[in-house]
Amino acid sequence: MSISLSSLILLPVWISMAQIQQGGPDEKEKTTALKDLLSRIDLDELMKKDEPPLDFPDTLEGFEYAFNEKGQLRHIKTGEPFVFNYREDLHRWNQKRYEALGEIITKYVYELLEKDCNLKKISIPVDATESEPKSFIFMSEDALTNPQKLMVLIHGSGVVRAGQWARRLIINEDLDSGTQIPFIKRAMDEGYGVIVLNPNENYIEVEKPKIHVPSSSDSSDEPAEKRERKDKVSKETKKRRDFYEKYRNPQREKEMMQLYIRENGSPEEHAVYVWDHFIAQSAAENVFFVAHSYGGLAFVELMIQREADVKSKVTAVALTDSVHNVWHQEAGKTIREWMRENCCNWVSSSEPLDTSVESMLPDCPRVSAESSVLTTQTHTWPRHPGC
Repeated sequence: MSISLSSLILLPVWISMAQIQQGGPDEKEKTTALKDLLSRIDLDELMKKDEPPLDFPDTLEGFEYAFNEKGQLRHIKTGEPFVFNYREDLHRWNQKRYEALGEIITKYVYELLEKDCNLKKISIPVDATESEPKSFIFMSEDALTNPQKLMVLIHGSGVVRAGQWARRLIINEDLDSGTQIPFIKRAMDEGYGVIVLNPNENYIEVEKPKIHVPSSSDSSDEPAEKRERKDKVSKETKKRRDFYEKYRNPQREKEMMQLYIRENGSPEEHAVYVWDHFIAQSAAENVFFVAHSYGGLAFVELMIQREADVKSKVTAVALTDSVHNVWHQEAGKTIREWMRENCCNWVSSSEPLDTSVESMLPDCPRVSAESSVLTTQTHTWPRHPGC
């Protein structure tokens, strides 16, 4: 096992401190000396050798990756799949690199939704001011005017955004496995209007403003000697804090704060908002939902809050590995009965496709997706009645 440079250098010091602290009062002087030694170690320099800068490209080309004709992510020069452990024994750096690539892929999928699927990007809240945080969804041209059929797609929780089922599958498998694009194209080919929700886009991040805390000497009538002692203690405290901050956050990453989007601060809020402002206003006689994982929970919450409206417009719901729970969410008897007739939950199973799978909850039928749901999404096309 490889040990990082900073850990190797600091390890004897930490051990010595631990041993000294087990001793009596006579050891305090040694402890102070060791703390002073630690304060003189330039961790910035150590970490620079230990971990490369967290400065990553902002394009696929910059990462030297591209999607081939099969929708697979491949290295431009070697043709190899994505490699997570780009640098050995630097898990944190590798994870940050993976996340940076993931953000680029999110934008890439957004572009595909607009260019390849001809969807429109719609800003929400619909009455947002220019300065407030905003999110968006995607809709086909006929989403609100199609008189017959409307398909609504809801992904699960985590880092995925509109148009994605699983980032992991996009990176490690292909676009058809990890995105909603096959569903969108099939729906449009079969005459559906389409609305793609974006339930995880709940806030924007901005850099946290730095708060200036005046020193005790700025506005104090205390005697100069007492003020000087206080300032000395304050400087020592800051020095220790900076030392530990250097070890915890060696590259001085920016501290961020979250500004939540009005009426879209959670997946559940988002589903209700899109229902009220778009789906409920659509002309479609039959609305169909496909909801994965936490998207299923968001749909059940929508039913609880808009039961009569949902029953009047929604024809069938295809759930995939849904994490909803009718007991915890306190869904009433009439909702559970409607779900038994109009919903079906495809779950990961080794049983043959569409084989009934036992359920502990009295809501909707559960059937096998034959393997992992996210590799068999094309089977989970809404069917009515039931499954």
